Amino acid sequence: MNLSFLEELRDLDPRDPGRWPLPALVGAVCATFLVLSLLLIYLFVWSSVRPELQAKEAQERTLRQEFQQKHAQAANLNIYKQQLKDLQRSFGALLRQLPGRTEVPNLLVDISQTALAAGLQQKLFQPEAEQDKDFYAELPIKMELTGSYHQFGQFVSGIASLPRIVTLHDIQIKPASDKGGYDDLTLTVTAKTYRYLDADELAAEQQKTKGKFAHPPGRR
Repeated sequence: MNLSFLEELRDLDPRDPGRWPLPALVGAVCATFLVLSLLLIYLFVWSSVRPELQAKEAQERTLRQEFQQKHAQAANLNIYKQQLKDLQRSFGALLRQLPGRTEVPNLLVDISQTALAAGLQQKLFQPEAEQDKDFYAELPIKMELTGSYHQFGQFVSGIASLPRIVTLHDIQIKPASDKGGYDDLTLTVTAKTYRYLDADELAAEQQKTKGKFAHPPGRR
């Protein structure tokens, strides 16, 4: 029975379905109906739902990544806290190296005395106007000193040993005269020291910054 049915299917002429036996014709109609139904479902249902599904999948991936990042941060929270404490401790140590307003005159004396202790002669010691930064002020000091290379080295070493932060900039060394040798040189340098701004100065600096943002250049 099954063999004869299979033989009948093989003998069917696809160009003449009108002569097919009834079971084959019914099966073909059902198969066609099933294919068309699936096609319509895909076109009208799946196609409209697919963008939403893709958006949900993308959202899921984003949430997974955020979860992994936050999980890593939570796992390293104690490490971050310790790093923050270390930074605050380091910042506090640096801040303590900045003199207050009342300590600046003594620091200027220390810088001058450091040059004299190295055996240098001061031709110029000229503090310039302070330059306010974020939370500190910068005080440049133009200096012109005469002496030897060895004395210059002692001066630089003495500056580095001061308890307050002092940096040296724009260093130039040249003979003090046409006949000058290594023991008769002129050093021109800008020493910069720094002091922290007090509460009133910080408030004024913040107000100045707000004023710049409130009235940008070119606008009134």
